[in-house]
Amino acid sequence: MNAMLKFQYFRNEWKTAIAVPLLKPGEHAKDSGSYIPISLLSAFSKIAESVLLKRIVVVTEDKLILMQFGFRKNLSTVQQLLRITEIVKEGMDESWDTEAVFLDIAKAFDRVWTDGLLYKLITIRIPGGIIRHMATYLRGRLFAVRVGIISPRHAQ
Repeated sequence: MNAMLKFQYFRNEWKTAIAVPLLKPGEHAKDSGSYIPISLLSAFSKIAESVLLKRIVVVTEDKLILMQFGFRKNLSTVQQLLRITEIVKEGMDESWDTEAVFLDIAKAFDRVWTDGLLYKLITIRIPGGIIRHMATYLRGRLFAVRVGIISPRHAQ
C-alpha cells in the first residue's frame, strides 16, 4: 500500500472485477434483463479505493458547488428533492412560470468520460499526485463474468 501512495499508482491486478449476475427476485431466469450485475473486487482494491477516496474528499470538499448533493457526507438526494420542492413552492407563491427537466441517466457511472473527469480535477486545482493516481485507477479497468455459481442456499 505504501508503494501505491508513494508512486501514485493503482496496480493493474487491483483493477480487475469479477462480475456476478444475480437474479432479481420474482424474475425469470431465462430473461437476460432479469439479472443485476454485481462487481466483486479484491480486498486490496477496496482498501486502496478507501485510501484514495479519503484523499480526494479532503482536497475537493471546499471546491464543490453547494448544489452538489450526491456522494457527499451528510447530504443526500432527499435533501436535493426538498430543495427543489421549496423552489417550486416559491415559484407558485410568487406566480412565476416554473419548469423543470429531470434526466435519469442509466448506468451513469459506467458512462463517465474519464478524460473529462480528470480535466475537471485539474481545473479545480486538485494536487497533481491525486490526479495521476486517479488516472491509473480509472484507466485499464477490466472485468470477468462468472456464471453458473450455485449459492449455498441453492446447493441442497
